[in-house]
Amino acid sequence: MDVTAEYKRWLEQVEDEGLRQELQAMDSVAIEDAFYRNLAFGTGGLRGTIGAGTNRMNRYVVAKASQGLSNYLGKGSVVIGYDSRIKSDEFAKTAACVFAANGLQVHLWQELLPVPTVSYAVRFLHASAGVMITASHNPAKYNGYKVYGPDGCQITTEAAKSILSEIEKIDIFQGVQSMDFAEALKTGSIKYIDDSVLDAFINEVKNQSVLFGDGIDQNVAIVYSPLNGTGLVPVTRVLQETGFKNITVVEEQRNPDGNFPTCPYPNPEVMEAMELGLRYCEKTGADLLLATDPDCDRCGIAVRDKDQYRLLTGNETGLLLLDYVCSQRTKHHQMPEKPVFVKTIVTMDLAEKIACHYGVETINVLTGFKFIGEVIGRLEKAGREKDYICGFEESYGYLTGTYVRDKDGVNAAYMICEMFAYYKTRGIDLLAKLDELYKTYGYCLNTLHSYEFSGSAGMAKMEKVMAKLREGVQSIAGNDVKCVLDYSKGLDGLPSSDVLKYFTDVGSIVVRPSGTEPKLKIYISVSAPDKEKAQKLEREIIQSMAGFMD
Repeated sequence: MDVTAEYKRWLEQVEDEGLRQELQAMDSVAIEDAFYRNLAFGTGGLRGTIGAGTNRMNRYVVAKASQGLSNYLGKGSVVIGYDSRIKSDEFAKTAACVFAANGLQVHLWQELLPVPTVSYAVRFLHASAGVMITASHNPAKYNGYKVYGPDGCQITTEAAKSILSEIEKIDIFQGVQSMDFAEALKTGSIKYIDDSVLDAFINEVKNQSVLFGDGIDQNVAIVYSPLNGTGLVPVTRVLQETGFKNITVVEEQRNPDGNFPTCPYPNPEVMEAMELGLRYCEKTGADLLLATDPDCDRCGIAVRDKDQYRLLTGNETGLLLLDYVCSQRTKHHQMPEKPVFVKTIVTMDLAEKIACHYGVETINVLTGFKFIGEVIGRLEKAGREKDYICGFEESYGYLTGTYVRDKDGVNAAYMICEMFAYYKTRGIDLLAKLDELYKTYGYCLNTLHSYEFSGSAGMAKMEKVMAKLREGVQSIAGNDVKCVLDYSKGLDGLPSSDVLKYFTDVGSIVVRPSGTEPKLKIYISVSAPDKEKAQKLEREIIQSMAGFMD
């Protein structure tokens, strides 16, 4: 791309006054970063910082992507949802106007809602595709455009390539069809989704209970934070309708706010995002803290640990949920004949041992919940949809049903509360239950470390690091590398992916570039007799791996 020529073209043709002012204020470095490429479109759709340029999220980039998706679909209908992020509602309307102008029926959620409601509505309304305007848990400067196929699952690699091919044919200023939003509403080309669809989604979440008649004390004291996102209405509604009424909402994080004033990185994986909720817990003496990310597909928790509170990792919560679901299904003879549990390759291997104990098959997939959704789809085609009992990933994503094909923070919040209340009613502390699992199956520590590589230079450096790692690593922290799996070759029937997994005598190390952020991620899984020894090994490994990042 001729950066200078494209920059001048935008200066001449952009009609949005805010974007025009931003363009005029750019220096040479800013111009290079904003125009050195088109914002990448893949299986996760688009994601980038909000602003002017081809490498940014703005209404022109959103419109071009929507035109490309329209050309790919040809006909049919599209479901659109959006979260609380800056310009999410504007981008949703921009996409809707393009789809409508291209003859596609648009089903638009009238208010902001969690990402799983788009996956659900696509299937419920038999739509051809779905679009969610969200950047998930990223900082406020980001937004994104996530695309779903007719199965309610994020698009496949093949579909992404075909859509990208259509997008690349389009001139961002002259090649996009659009129509007036009010006119499209008037003619019915754009229709708001009826409340009955949300009611149906809520009922599906409630149907995931595995109590099967067992009693629980639902008066557990819960503090909940939607982190200024979309979770407030559906999460509190599900909990209240199932008897959990002792809920305190973190007021500063109650209402939608794309600036995320109290949690600059609105991710329940991050301590800073949970601090305010923890203070509420200390003030109210709550039993459980729940927090969902802005698009409410992830859920993080903290539980009382004597006079303090302890945050659980995504892996720890997943292990507890998996064991709870399996034990309840087994106890009440509700386990399918050929039960299936699905996890990603970077998720704690200990989960496989728990599943095996209950006679449940484990299927490992690439990083990203879309791959778990694809497994559910394959089971459905084989007439085995009910064999799926649970799936989770280490990054706080969980799903215990097949009503959606993406992770669901509403489902996770409900099932965590049910599990917590079930054990508390029987005098079992959740942390004690986790220790019991470790004693039964062995202690395992999983951690994630990220290295940021910003801009065009950062992208090139990240590629060099991966190339260097592929040249061969003989040992890590003094531990011989016994085996290396290079998923770029499409191992174990999985599609090609830029992922490396190293195995040593003390555990495994996975390295992969993030699909949504300019980061290189390292996942470390260490097995040891106890937590202290595992933490020492983990520190040595990350120190060793850091040497490859220079």
